[in-house]
Amino acid sequence: MARYTGPVCRLCRREGVKLFLKGERCYTTKCALERRATIPGQHGQGRRAKVSDYGLHLREKQKTRRYYGVLENQFHRYFEVAKRKKGVAGTNLLQMLESRLDNVVYRLGFASSRAEARQLVRHGHFRVNGQKVNIPSYLLKENDVVELRSKSRSSAKFVELIEALPTKTIMPWLQLDVEALRGTFVRLPEREEIDIPVAENLIIEFYSR
Repeated sequence: MARYTGPVCRLCRREGVKLFLKGERCYTTKCALERRATIPGQHGQGRRAKVSDYGLHLREKQKTRRYYGVLENQFHRYFEVAKRKKGVAGTNLLQMLESRLDNVVYRLGFASSRAEARQLVRHGHFRVNGQKVNIPSYLLKENDVVELRSKSRSSAKFVELIEALPTKTIMPWLQLDVEALRGTFVRLPEREEIDIPVAENLIIEFYSR
């Protein structure tokens, strides 16, 4: 599957906000946005140009899909599904993104970033309701259980992450059993519970032009 393979710190600098694409590094002074907050490219040092309405809508869409690590075609498909569902289209869109398996693995603390979570899911380290699932975009349903595979628990990759699990703040729509290394997707999140700073109404307006 296609994916972005360029330097991810450029994405944060382009959007002007921390997208937390490199895990713990984003919380330190090594963060590229802390050291160099200009737009990447040869003209990045200059004054930011006035943004048009189209540009404002575009940037909000780009920022959101980069938060979740979703490419354009798939993100557009999420929008089409969200638009047809009952309720507010913007909220439906964010709920779908939060329901992705790679995002839930990250939210539960089994990975330090969504990119790392996506890689770990692809490598088959997790089971959903007892079945191996290696599709990062797999959408979880209420009461689905995500569990770290028993063979993976002793690997060096997970030892440090497992030790840090008790200190993690778990979102209210998830439950984490630290001892069993198992998380439950209890329900869809309410809009006010999603901590991603995006204006989803601008995304809806962008695709509804």
